[in-house]
Amino acid sequence: MNTLALGPQWLDPDYLIATFGLIGVLVIVFAESGLLIGFFLPGDSLLFTTGLLVTTNKLDKPLWLVCSLIVLAAVLGDQAGYLFGRKVGPSLFKRPDSRLFKQENVEKAHEFFEKHGPKSLILARFVPIVRTFTPIIAGVSRMNYRSFITFNLIGGALWGAGVTLLGASLGKVEFVHQHIELILVAIVLISVVPIAIEFLRARSKAKKDQPTPPHPTDRPHATPAEPRRGRHAKR
Repeated sequence: MNTLALGPQWLDPDYLIATFGLIGVLVIVFAESGLLIGFFLPGDSLLFTTGLLVTTNKLDKPLWLVCSLIVLAAVLGDQAGYLFGRKVGPSLFKRPDSRLFKQENVEKAHEFFEKHGPKSLILARFVPIVRTFTPIIAGVSRMNYRSFITFNLIGGALWGAGVTLLGASLGKVEFVHQHIELILVAIVLISVVPIAIEFLRARSKAKKDQPTPPHPTDRPHATPAEPRRGRHAKR
């Protein structure tokens, strides 16, 4: 199965699975779930492709085993992110930008966490970039560990097993086989929509908050100085 390359070859799901197999899938899921360097990895399309390859017998592993291992990798990835956040703490917000780290990604995840609370650990699973930083922010915020584990397990199962099973189910449909490239493009676009909406919203808010420079016609006119009275003027 040749899928459409949406970026560098090493980010193409079909290439990754063909090269590294199930181990590679698990490593990528783990990294994208809680390691700072994993935010750019193709999580959604990778899981979908994995399920599709299992159904078509091009990945010779039982579907239940693949889903179980993916969920485990996702949960452990969030766990690593949470522990990293607790250890690093507020210093994460002071870390300078680099090629692999952008402060705005941390701020977006923090806003997402503040807005949705503990359930953000479930919702963020389906939002690229945000899903990488949310468990870290949960650790920074010292979220109750028992609550974290609960929502981590639910989110890991819904995302890890859910997207993989979706690929496995649709893999049995002939239309999907004939238009796999378009299907993967659609998955990527759908997963990027929340980021695009958030970007446009933040941009609009920034424009509204930016002070408008006064127009020249709006400046108050100078009041002419009162003429000085002469020495012999009447008082």
